[in-house]
Amino acid sequence: MPSSRARQLVALARGRVQGVGYRAFCADEAMRMGVAGYARNLPDGRVEVLAEGDESTLRQFIDRLREGPVLSRVTEVTFRWEDHTGTFTGFEAVI
Repeated sequence: MPSSRARQLVALARGRVQGVGYRAFCADEAMRMGVAGYARNLPDGRVEVLAEGDESTLRQFIDRLREGPVLSRVTEVTFRWEDHTGTFTGFEAVI
């Protein structure tokens, strides 16, 4: 099967996603899957996740973002695709 191309994912998670370990969960999953980027809290209560990797892996990552850690309650994850930049070397839970 041909490998899918490198992409950038910009996702916004809504629900109970702040103060419940969601960013750390994102970082753990990203590192496990070989995805680079960051997760950060937004002032409106959402979490923004920017991730780079191959598209098929990022699609699996979206599924994990929808699940979240046990204390979270993710009600919605919206996302868009961007061009891969290669800027990131790891994944960071931004404070």
